[in-house]
Amino acid sequence: MANINSKGVEKNTFDAIVIGSGISGGWAAKELCEHGLKTLVLERGKNVVHLKDYPTATKNPWDFQHRTYEPLTVTKENPIVSRCYAFSEASQHFFVKDKEHPYVQDKPFDWIRGYQVGGKSLLWARQTQRWSKFDFEGPGRDGFAVDWPIRYDDIAPWYSHVERFAGIAGNRDGLETLPDGEFLPAWEMNAVEKDMSKRINAHYKDRHVVIGRCAHLTKPNEIHKQQGRGQCQARSLCERGCPFAGYFSSNSSTIPWAEKTSNLTLRPDSVVHSIIYDEKKGKATGVRVIDAHTKEATEYYAKIIFVNAATMNTNLVLLNSTSSRFPNGLGNDNGLLGKFVAFHNYRGTLSASMDGYLDSYYYGRRPCAIMMPNFRNVYKQEMDFLRGYMTFYSVLRAGWGMLLMARRLVAVIRRLYQKPVRG
Repeated sequence: MANINSKGVEKNTFDAIVIGSGISGGWAAKELCEHGLKTLVLERGKNVVHLKDYPTATKNPWDFQHRTYEPLTVTKENPIVSRCYAFSEASQHFFVKDKEHPYVQDKPFDWIRGYQVGGKSLLWARQTQRWSKFDFEGPGRDGFAVDWPIRYDDIAPWYSHVERFAGIAGNRDGLETLPDGEFLPAWEMNAVEKDMSKRINAHYKDRHVVIGRCAHLTKPNEIHKQQGRGQCQARSLCERGCPFAGYFSSNSSTIPWAEKTSNLTLRPDSVVHSIIYDEKKGKATGVRVIDAHTKEATEYYAKIIFVNAATMNTNLVLLNSTSSRFPNGLGNDNGLLGKFVAFHNYRGTLSASMDGYLDSYYYGRRPCAIMMPNFRNVYKQEMDFLRGYMTFYSVLRAGWGMLLMARRLVAVIRRLYQKPVRG
């Protein structure tokens, strides 16, 4: 691919280039622009402007043809993406469909994609627990994988920096396995959750039940008001885009903040083909971009290049970035780029019903669950597996709880009908 002319190089040169506009890309743009760097953010998907481009944010269930449930034809066409909790008739426009990026799976690996400005910051579950010192010490302690070059104390100030700006609701619980942060007022447990918490804490001295931490504004501070954000309304419609900006996303927070500096250039519909490596300088100097509509190729240049294209596409960009120095892809001297990718086995569920508590209720649809931080293999190896896990639970009144259970049951039935049954 030929380089553009010298005047074009000057026109297309920035102090920094950020690839991807999701949570990490939005943060990179904010930090770079705040420090005075002319920054280009490249997003392969469409532009999504806060408030303007949330078409379903204020719709009622009866405003949708299928009352927000995706029809069977959609789940059959999207067996992977439809497994995401947030995928529905009201939010599917923010998801990449399976046929748009087909999956080839030797083993199950569900990687959900969101191609738009803001990426999956519009779709994430917004639960924001800090890693503890035990998490950073894990590889060294277990003798497994590569030890972390940093520890919790090194990154703790940066946790605080992010929490203050994003707005995280939670309690300061004083637990070694779940470090405290810079919190807004926490959401409240309901009567049944408080009762269950009391019983668990009384019976198991090593298990602490606390309210989860989440990126929702329970009581906005001045920094959040400056962003134009308001209090979370506990609607639980977050994946549609929040018109109140009650939860943190690139669209409602970091990107508008970067735009206010006048140092940001945002280019949606710009698919990054590869990173340009200068053989003489021995470093990356720019990126090659394909316009998603015209297919026109353009090169942009900068001294700083942040690659924030999520796990899979970051690997794709690096593997595409070949040169004499890196014939197998930028940084791929060991041949491991894009291989041995692991998927967290992150969810198993139990459900039950409890009698009583008819004189108590709760406010709204709380955006976080009750959680029990890890208590396995913390101070010593005591199980036949490495590391540990967190446990979450919530208690809901029958009406809303039955609705959620019905939705899960419908999803299970659909999956059964999607697979051949062998006698």
